[in-house]
Amino acid sequence: MQNGDAFILILLLGLLAAWIGIRFHQWLVEPAKSSVHLPLYTEVPDDEVVDLLIGAGFDVIGGKTRIPITITLNQKEELYSRLFIDYFAEKNDKLYLVKVAKERKPLEMTGSAIRERLLAYSLLVPEAEGVLYVDMNGRKIKQITFHIEVFE
Repeated sequence: MQNGDAFILILLLGLLAAWIGIRFHQWLVEPAKSSVHLPLYTEVPDDEVVDLLIGAGFDVIGGKTRIPITITLNQKEELYSRLFIDYFAEKNDKLYLVKVAKERKPLEMTGSAIRERLLAYSLLVPEAEGVLYVDMNGRKIKQITFHIEVFE
């Protein structure tokens, strides 16, 4: 082995160690990926909501999706519930969850009401940019993004 070969070998090992260190640091810093696998590409209906979203520049990539939830109460009783995401949409390569306003349960536009009604969806799909709240009566789309500060 020549002097130059040892230098190249040490250089390659140093680069490999630096790459491993960078990847390890990224793994430590990045948030955990969602373990929930949602079927994003369910059938998209042809309706007024989809037309409104398309008119606003969104691509609707999925229709109504049911997410089953099992709840254990007191470590023995199982309860069942579900969440529904009305649509999935994309704009500028960003994913949005879509909830459509219901006439019988209008959403008050206050921080606490929005948190109570929509935060679960944002937490369920953390890679989503936000939630689009579609009010068909007013033909309005409200983009809602949650920013959560956790102190240690």
